[in-house]
Amino acid sequence: LAPGTDTAPFRLFQPGPAALQSAERLFRPDRRHAIDYLSSAVRTAHAPPAALPEVCFIGRSNVGKSSLIRALFALAPEVEVRVSKTPGHTKKMNFFKVGKYFTLVDMPGYGYRAPQDFVEMVEAYLQERRSLKRTFLLVDGVVGLQKTDHTAVEMLEEFGIPYVMVLTKIDRASQGLLLKNVLGIQEFIKENTQGCFPQLFLVSSVEFSGVHLLRCFVAHVTGNLPAVEAN
Repeated sequence: LAPGTDTAPFRLFQPGPAALQSAERLFRPDRRHAIDYLSSAVRTAHAPPAALPEVCFIGRSNVGKSSLIRALFALAPEVEVRVSKTPGHTKKMNFFKVGKYFTLVDMPGYGYRAPQDFVEMVEAYLQERRSLKRTFLLVDGVVGLQKTDHTAVEMLEEFGIPYVMVLTKIDRASQGLLLKNVLGIQEFIKENTQGCFPQLFLVSSVEFSGVHLLRCFVAHVTGNLPAVEAN
């Protein structure tokens, strides 16, 4: 944001250094704490058992979803998160297990080159997956909310799924454009949603901006940072 911009309206989740460090440890593998690709599925019935709290990441094709997940797992470089410049690269639900603490799910992108059974796959997962704690809806920071994003919001609202919006690729947007998109999305959240967390998370997988805070929020919503408060 531009220098001098009041950031108070944008921040509700403000973890301190200790919480950020705790979250960092959660994303750092060691001998007793493995972070691994678990499996892929095209149907909820084929998904791994829902034994741990779960978060899923959804968004338009080419919104930078897989790149962001790879950035979140940067401390575990042996975890293979396939990233492609071709939109619609992810065709299945990909499950990643973070020790005994939570599972992260990379969903196929919607819109251009989405799998033919995308709606059936994703709707079933969102409605049936009892371990799902939060859905992360990724929005392109350069173009802002698109028609397909509105459709995704309507689906999440209809199902009563708690979710949060994440603005990606902020390194590619000018300050003016980014501020315009942030303000527009904040207003949209306030006026049109009930299940969306009111804070918008801004990230860049290239510059790593916002990744530490997002890690901490993931740890929080999966119940792994009980001391952190989102006022």
